[in-house]
Order: sequence, then structure tokens, then C-alpha cells
Amino acid sequence: MRILLLFVIVIFGCKNDEPAFEDGYIWDSIDVTASAYNSLAYQTDSDPNITAFGDSLKPGFKYIAVSRDLLRLGLKHNIPVKIEGLEGIYFVKDKMHSRWTKRIDIYMGIDVKAAKQWGRKRVCIDYGIPIKE
Repeated sequence: MRILLLFVIVIFGCKNDEPAFEDGYIWDSIDVTASAYNSLAYQTDSDPNITAFGDSLKPGFKYIAVSRDLLRLGLKHNIPVKIEGLEGIYFVKDKMHSRWTKRIDIYMGIDVKAAKQWGRKRVCIDYGIPIKE
């Protein structure tokens, strides 16, 4: 009897009817060149922790910068992005110089070794456009 009760609790007791985060977006894909950057003055400017959108970068958070042509495609401030080869969801928090096209820059805090190890590669990204309600 205890096993049956435990089974019923496990199956029906933790039911979550809330929609998943991803359900609030229409997802699209694009191939881009992905590089990595750090919040260090010699890689950015004299205030390396402030993005072009005015956000403060914090090591350990999953942020990216995007080329300005991608902004026009919908990869705007705070849009969620999934990057091929990396776990989790990243958020658009910075924008790159206008000379770059079809590029993202993955924020890697102050870990220069990780950024160099990533290097530059072509990847597919999925990005979410919010569903209007």
C-alpha cells in the first residue's frame, strides 16, 4: 500500500502546469561567426563592465554582444539566445562595432583562457522573439 501511495504522490504531486520559459517566444535560427570577449579594459574600453546598452556585466552570467545587422533581425536587448555547442540560454546585453556583420561575441567574464580556447567559429544560434499577448 505504501508503494502505491508513494507512486501516486510522485506522479501527481509535483505537477507543474506553468508554461516553460521557451514557450513565450517564437524561435528562429541563424548561422553566425562566434568569438568570445572578456570584461577587461584592453579588450573593450576604459569601462569594460558597462555595455553599449548600459547594462553592467557580471562574470558568471550568460551574455552576448551582437553585430548591429542582427539587431535589425530581432536580436535586440535582452533577447534569449541558445548557442550551438554551449549549455543554457544567453541574453543579448551588448552590441558590437558596426563594421561586423553576422557575428556574436560571447561574454566570458575575466577568464581570458576560456575566451582564447573558444576562439572564433561558425555556429548556429536559436533566438527567441517574444510572443505578443
